[in-house]
Amino acid sequence: MSTQTSTLDRLQRLTVIYRQGYHSDVVDRTLQKIIALENAQARQELTAIEVRLVAFEQEYQMSSGDFAQRFRAGELGDGADFFEWSAFCDMAESLRQRLQLLEIKAA
Repeated sequence: MSTQTSTLDRLQRLTVIYRQGYHSDVVDRTLQKIIALENAQARQELTAIEVRLVAFEQEYQMSSGDFAQRFRAGELGDGADFFEWSAFCDMAESLRQRLQLLEIKAA
């Protein structure tokens, strides 16, 4: 069994017992801390990626949003920089979505 599978299994078991009325302050605090740590790590990763995005934006004099739209439409060619920029755009979006979920869960 992979680590991811066993983690999901443990989380599902906690979900089941919590839905049955179980409550633990220790579990609640631990989960809050885990979410806060994940949030901080995702923010740190996003900051590093945004630095890279700004460098591309300055070099090519275009926002990442405009770039992504034009790149996906096939207007910019297939240079290595553009594929790298596109990958950073995708990673940034993925991290923003993760942060949005973490912030909802933390509330």
